[in-house]
Amino acid sequence: MNKAELIASAAEKTGFSKKDAEKVLNALLDSIKTEVAGKNKVQIIGFGTFETRERAARKGKNPRTKEQINIAASTVPVFKAGKGFKELTNK
Repeated sequence: MNKAELIASAAEKTGFSKKDAEKVLNALLDSIKTEVAGKNKVQIIGFGTFETRERAARKGKNPRTKEQINIAASTVPVFKAGKGFKELTNK
């Protein structure tokens, strides 16, 4: 399912127009991205948690040349599925 299909599905389930459903989805995604980028956690009970994790600097290999390279430390966004979401996918 892509974003357009998600918007169409949400519009159908809520009775909103596709334009209104798109506004709601975009606002939700923007809010999540802003909070996670600010290193805050967004927890939606029954769905999951969006947060950041720190990755330490490490050594790696360039797969093309096999040359050893240094990979810088970084902060990455992560999603952890909630209990209800896990149970639904394991049925």
